[in-house]
Amino acid sequence: MALNLQFSAEDEAFRAEVRSFLEQHLDDDLKEAARRQTSVFADKDVAMRWQLILHKEKGWAAPSWPEEFGGPGWGPTRRYIFNEECAKAGAPGVIPLGLRMLAPVLFKYGTPEQQAYYLPRMLNGEHYWCQGYSEPGSGSDLSSLKTTAVKDGDDYIVNGTKIWTTHAHFADHIFCLVRTDTDAKPQAGISFLLIDMNTPGITIQPIITIAGDHEVNQVFFDNVRVPQSNRVGPENEGWTAAKYLLEFERGGGGAAARLKVALDELKSLARKVDDSGEALIDDPAFHGRISQLEIGIHALEFNELRTLSKMADGGSPGPESSLAKNTGVDLEQTLNTLKLEAIAWYGVPHHNLMRLQDNNAPTVGPARFEPINGRYINSRAASVFGGSREVQKNIIAKTVLGL
Repeated sequence: MALNLQFSAEDEAFRAEVRSFLEQHLDDDLKEAARRQTSVFADKDVAMRWQLILHKEKGWAAPSWPEEFGGPGWGPTRRYIFNEECAKAGAPGVIPLGLRMLAPVLFKYGTPEQQAYYLPRMLNGEHYWCQGYSEPGSGSDLSSLKTTAVKDGDDYIVNGTKIWTTHAHFADHIFCLVRTDTDAKPQAGISFLLIDMNTPGITIQPIITIAGDHEVNQVFFDNVRVPQSNRVGPENEGWTAAKYLLEFERGGGGAAARLKVALDELKSLARKVDDSGEALIDDPAFHGRISQLEIGIHALEFNELRTLSKMADGGSPGPESSLAKNTGVDLEQTLNTLKLEAIAWYGVPHHNLMRLQDNNAPTVGPARFEPINGRYINSRAASVFGGSREVQKNIIAKTVLGL
């Protein structure tokens, strides 16, 4: 049976509605902030401003949420169209830590009280979340984590540290994996906790990346008291919720639409004629690399559509999310490498460290060259965060290929 890729009249009407909304509400300041972004997430103020516009004007802040929890209840086609149009329009992303990663865990494992309290506050921006998974000695081998939570009356007392915690310096809440049974097998003794970042005993120290960005941090817990009612799911069974969340972190982002826009930017850069009167895109070798990249992006897009269809039928992204994660990272890193090659020496002055963190420093060359070096450097970390490339390959080998 042939695969029908044509959108229905209703789908096209929805696309027109999205485009009209973006034209009315996505102003030049938001688009410029998105254009200058070099790190994984948009700046907090930018992301939250856009989230509130989406939420208040249309109820579109969380496209994947079901209606019963305050979302639009869209199917995979509408989510795909929305993501594609936002990418084409240059909209900043909303922060996914709460809306896209924690929320599905609460849908499935949260109590009615947790759902009623936390989910509305995610949507309206009252709560800003970060993720407490990795530790100095527990990254790829996450089950070896050492942060402990010991019962004391109706509370847990949490001690330990988390690292590479994205946007912890902005967040007012953190979802954490903690060890509640030190004698059990590693995965069997872990629980999933929701913690208010304003609780006494929490300290945040910044980590500045080689790209010059402050997006990650180390978080310390020193006798932090957390109510047991903040545990999601049964005690010592948090590993199940943790794995479920990682499926959404790794495979639910719809990266292909964004990559297609970035590919068009790459082609535009490569068409620029240099001093010799030649354009880089006319170089057969460079043109071939662009074509290979384009094929990869289209393949990723088909895989994402398949995953969205699976989720629309009530499933989760599953282990295929590991394949999507590795593929998306490889494509993004390749794309950023080609962009850097296309602008040649113009990339050096725009390295944040070379500019001494001075956002007012004059640009050298066109302004659109400015974020390319920072994105190139920042994207190197994508091979590690959300589960390293090697870990994803092991998951694929075991659960997809049955090896």
